[in-house]
Amino acid sequence: MKNWLICIDDTDDIGTKGTGEIAEEIASLLQQEPLKMAEHKGHCMVTRHQLYVHPDIPYTSHNSAMCFQLESHLDFADIKQICVAHLMQESAAASDPGLAILDMSSSYDINALIAFGQSTKETVKTKVQAYELATELGIDLTEHGGTGQGVIGALAGLGLRLSGQDGRVKGQFCLGEYNKDADIEFTVADILANTPLQAVLSDSGEILADDERILLTGKVKAVYRQHMFALLVSRHGSAWVNASKQTLKTY
Repeated sequence: MKNWLICIDDTDDIGTKGTGEIAEEIASLLQQEPLKMAEHKGHCMVTRHQLYVHPDIPYTSHNSAMCFQLESHLDFADIKQICVAHLMQESAAASDPGLAILDMSSSYDINALIAFGQSTKETVKTKVQAYELATELGIDLTEHGGTGQGVIGALAGLGLRLSGQDGRVKGQFCLGEYNKDADIEFTVADILANTPLQAVLSDSGEILADDERILLTGKVKAVYRQHMFALLVSRHGSAWVNASKQTLKTY
C-alpha cells in the first residue's frame, strides 16, 4: 500500500466539463479498484489550487490545478493507465492536459516542489522548467494533448497541496436538514460529525473548540489549511459565520 498524490491541469474549454469534475471522476474510478482512499473518513477530496493569471499563460477561465491523494495497492502503471485513459476520453479537444503523479514514499525534495508551486502563483513558468524539476525529483509528469502546457500546473498543484496551506476543496457540504436558503446554527462538533471536514478554522488560523457555535449561511464550502480540510469562519458581531463566496475566492 502506497500513498500517491495526483494532480491534473488544463483539461477543459469553455462549455465543457471542468478540470475539477474530471479529477473527481478519476478519483472515483480509482476508488472502484481494490484500493482504499486515504482521505479523511474515506472521502477523496479534490483541492483546487489557484495559479498565476497572466497574459502569457493560456487558461480557460481561472487557471487552477486540481489535486487529490489516495492510498492504493495498485502499482504505478495501473494508476497511471486509469488516469491517462480518462484524461484522453474526457479532456476538451482544445485543451492542453498535464498529469503529475507523485509516489509520496519516494525520496524527493519536498521544499523544492513546494517552492515551485508557490512560484507559479506569482510568475510565469515554462514547460522546460517543470520537466527539469520533475526529472530531478523523480515525479512522473506527462502531457496528453495540445501543447501539453498543463504539465506546469499539474506539477505546481502537487507542491501547493503539499504545502498544506493552499487551495479550496471542490464542491460543497451538506449537513442534515440545513438548507442554504435558511440560515441555521450548528456546533463545531456537529459540523465535524456530519461532514468529512477535520476542523473549523477562523480566518486568523485559530482552531475553534467543539462547543463553539457556527451560523451557516449560503453554500458550505471548505479550504485546505494547516494540512486539514477545514470550514473557514469569521466573526460577524458576536457570531461565527462560514466564509462567503467572495472571501473564498482568495483561497
